[in-house]
Amino acid sequence: MQRTDDDHLDRELARDFPLGMAAIPASAAQRRTAIGVVIVLGAIAAAIAPFADIPLPKIDAFVPVLQTVLAVADLMTALLLFAQYPVLQQRALLAAASAYLCSASFAFLQTLSFPGSYAPAGLMGDGFNTPAWFFVLWHATFPLGIIAYTLLKDGGQPAIQPGRSSATTIGLTVLCVSGAVAVLAWFVTTRAEMLPAFYAGSFIRQTNLGNQVNVALLLWYATALVVLLARARTILDIWLLVILIAWMPNFLVAALASSVRFSLGWYAARGFALVASFILLSILLTEMIVLYSRLANAFSLLRRERANRLMSIDAATGAIAHEIRGPLGAIALNANTALAQLRSKPPALQELAAIMKDIESDAMRANDVLSGVRALFKARTANPTPATVQQIALHALALSAPDLLRSQVSVTTDFADDQVPVHTDPVQLQQVLLNLIRNALEAMASIPPDARRLMLSTKVTNDSTVLLSIHDTGGGIPDEERNRIFDAFFTTKRSGMGLGLAISRAIVESHGGTLRLADSGPQGSIFELALQRAD
Repeated sequence: MQRTDDDHLDRELARDFPLGMAAIPASAAQRRTAIGVVIVLGAIAAAIAPFADIPLPKIDAFVPVLQTVLAVADLMTALLLFAQYPVLQQRALLAAASAYLCSASFAFLQTLSFPGSYAPAGLMGDGFNTPAWFFVLWHATFPLGIIAYTLLKDGGQPAIQPGRSSATTIGLTVLCVSGAVAVLAWFVTTRAEMLPAFYAGSFIRQTNLGNQVNVALLLWYATALVVLLARARTILDIWLLVILIAWMPNFLVAALASSVRFSLGWYAARGFALVASFILLSILLTEMIVLYSRLANAFSLLRRERANRLMSIDAATGAIAHEIRGPLGAIALNANTALAQLRSKPPALQELAAIMKDIESDAMRANDVLSGVRALFKARTANPTPATVQQIALHALALSAPDLLRSQVSVTTDFADDQVPVHTDPVQLQQVLLNLIRNALEAMASIPPDARRLMLSTKVTNDSTVLLSIHDTGGGIPDEERNRIFDAFFTTKRSGMGLGLAISRAIVESHGGTLRLADSGPQGSIFELALQRAD
């Protein structure tokens, strides 16, 4: 399924209606909070550094408990990042989620191979160098994923290949990451003797190679930090920077202060690792709570607005029916009287002229009632404001974004009316577009998801008319119904009232424009909305 190919639409929707922390620009308060967290972590690291060599008792349960919790936290973070991908459609999210998936996998594998955790020599590997190599793989792949995230997040490439769903893309990503982890894990467990040794004779104190590798990992994290810092804009960017910084004391302590396991520095480094793993998970869970509360409020407001709208429609139709029922009843009574006069023998023709005059008068009164109703729409557009059809269409698409995502409809836009204003009531015209988009979604409900496409395009004609086309790929409208779709109370829906298109056309005509069905067939329908360009 191909997503939108209009970068301007993506930027407008992300700016006006951001759907996740990967698309929301970081505020000044959020940046200050992140800097505060970094300062606190730096102060704790500086306070521990002079005492890093102090040996502490060996606690066998420490590593399995802490790193199992750490692996679960990273796995949950990966799942939450993967869950945001179908909404935001950014390949960068796949890279960030893959980094956390690698982190969770290698952290748990190191726990299984760590001596004294689940077995005296670990459950896999040689018990000496295998855990250390899992640590290296762990911290070599995580910054690599963050760098990939940084380079992809502003790429502007299509997120999904045509014919491929979000679930398929996520599944392929997980499969590739799992395959790479499995191959690397097999190599360091079965070919550990082929790799350089980090520990010799004792699994407590590492060799000089361990110090060198920790310095290399520190520089690798610093590289990822610099790359991300140069392009950091969103909330996710800011907190990934904090996470990279939170990992650095782990290598600083090991390389510069203490290379001995189960020392104060070693235990403190594991604590920093735990904090780094929970930072993004906490932010993502907080975001979920905030979004859920906003969604609940939005649904509550929508339900209230719908109830108010239904009450307004019911009151309006009741008032119209009450006003029209009088003249229609009089017309029917006069018509029956006229028929009775004609059927009498001989026909009584002397009163027919008066009866016909009464019928004409009642018909004019009914027409005045309908004209008054139409005047309600025209009164609301007495003071139109200049706006571009492109702006109104973008806002209508943004408001329809949840329905578009739920219906798995891809959107394509081609706006050629930039800086060409029309005089209109933006709210009313937006309601017209929302109705047309909703009708298009319902028309495409019966076709396969990968064939559901909604195309909005504008152009300016030679007579200074701005023309907006809404093209769907539904099943089309039958020939016998095309001339009636704008009639009031005509509908092809089981639960429809038949007023949407009639009211939409009335609104557009009150703006001096036209709304028509330009084409319809098995490949879909095209509705065209024309408005005069403002002077």
